[in-house]
Amino acid sequence: MDKSIDFSKSVFELCKENPEIAIIMQELGFKEITQPGMLNTAGRFMTIPKGAAMKGISMDKIKEAFASKGYEIKE
Repeated sequence: MDKSIDFSKSVFELCKENPEIAIIMQELGFKEITQPGMLNTAGRFMTIPKGAAMKGISMDKIKEAFASKGYEIKE
């Protein structure tokens, strides 16, 4: 399976396409992603770069985490 992640898509779209993305994001510090309802509300308009800026998480760290899991990053 060719794994890729498009940072212009909403978190909701990404997690719907591939549930593993939610697990990786949780490991990176996006703990709210696992709370019931959060993905269906804030996740519908939140992108990973927006969330990273809000939480103060480096995009380089996020890109490294996804690359280490075999993801090709699309921006």
